[in-house]
Amino acid sequence: MSSIAANLRSTTARMPGLMTALVIALASTFIAEHYGGPQFLYALLVGMAFHYLAEEPKTRIGIDFAARGVLRFGVALLGARITVGQIADLGAGPIALVVAGVGATLLFGSLLARRLGRTGPEGLLGGGAVAICGASAALAIAAALPKNDQNQRMTLLTVVTVTALSTVAMIAYPLIAKLLELSPEMTAVFFGGTIHDVAQVVGAGFLISPQVAETATLVKLFRVALLVPVVLMISLSFRRQNKDNDEPVTLLPRFLVGFIILVLINSAGLLTTEVSDSLSSLSRWCLVVAISALGVKTSFAELRTVGWQPIALIVANTLFLALWVLGGIYLLEHVIK
Repeated sequence: MSSIAANLRSTTARMPGLMTALVIALASTFIAEHYGGPQFLYALLVGMAFHYLAEEPKTRIGIDFAARGVLRFGVALLGARITVGQIADLGAGPIALVVAGVGATLLFGSLLARRLGRTGPEGLLGGGAVAICGASAALAIAAALPKNDQNQRMTLLTVVTVTALSTVAMIAYPLIAKLLELSPEMTAVFFGGTIHDVAQVVGAGFLISPQVAETATLVKLFRVALLVPVVLMISLSFRRQNKDNDEPVTLLPRFLVGFIILVLINSAGLLTTEVSDSLSSLSRWCLVVAISALGVKTSFAELRTVGWQPIALIVANTLFLALWVLGGIYLLEHVIK
């Protein structure tokens, strides 16, 4: 009975902050749906307007829970969108290109971060967000990193920057594909292998054709699946480096286990399309709520202390990945083919 009572008290204590993050998420979604623009970015900016609530005792516990617990749950649910069959259908060439692109971008981001005088976690956040799936990847990687104010500020700045760049890429990359006269298949590989967020990949694809949108989405979902090995390696790295940390990093985070389980269940055909779509929608809502909470926890003044280098890092990562994939496409079409 005592444990039940303790859990009830904990849940009750979280409700004010959790409801605050939910209301901000709802307001941000309303703005995005009625006036256009990135839902994640609105959630972040509106949340930052309520920064004073992060220090309010009644809301602080729930906001912390939303920024961490709800975030991890949302990342786990991303697995409901992916099957092993989808990945196999892409073919060896695009798969190898995407895997190499993710690895190369992570390495490039880490090396460039050091050159700019930034930390290793900052390089991984920027490189991982660009290489895998934008804001979702930044949040997943942040959940596997040691918890401190510097990493939290970098996470927020990464979310803002990759969301903006993803929108720019959705408009610019179809023009580049037309200019380079890429085939529909390679156009899909270009979009799915480079654009940061899934929604913008779909949008860019439909600017060309429904078929390009469908194939680009499959390529993108394969990039999302690469969260598993990337976050696992990051967890292992910081587990070794932070044995005495107050909040040690788990080797295989539970949200990553949940992600893998959902991929396997979906691959086995145990999830109907309706259930898969519902879980995907719930995942996005969880991530919007989490970003709203992260916004509340961060002030404009704190973001200014991060400096210009992280933004330059993410922009450079974006350009590097685009050039990498375009170079790989040239090899696939003219050399290896």
